Amino acid sequence: MAPVFFLMILGMIEIGRGVMVQQIITNASREGARIAVLPGSTTLDVENRVDAVLEAGGITGATTNILDASGNPMNPEDAEYGEVINVTVSVPFEQVSWLPAPNYLAGKTLSSSTVMRGERVQ
Repeated sequence: MAPVFFLMILGMIEIGRGVMVQQIITNASREGARIAVLPGSTTLDVENRVDAVLEAGGITGATTNILDASGNPMNPEDAEYGEVINVTVSVPFEQVSWLPAPNYLAGKTLSSSTVMRGERVQ
């Protein structure tokens, strides 16, 4: 009975950590998109904001992408009025796991995207 109990406990820790990290990267992508839609914002501004949110949550090793409506990389400075800006943050679960060898989420990448429209002057 003890091995089953410990397996369940480790599974709860792993899944709990996955849910926690997913919430943090969702917030980071939202914060990054909010910066990206502002007039005069740069890629560096967006990445710095995303990194600040992730650092506060204790997450390292994440990737931030800023994409247009077609999924192509873009610079927020070049966005036109009302243009779609998509900020995607992703991190491999192995980078954020509290367990030395994750089982259930091994090989998975946690990702979140937020889409907003540019707030430029017409």
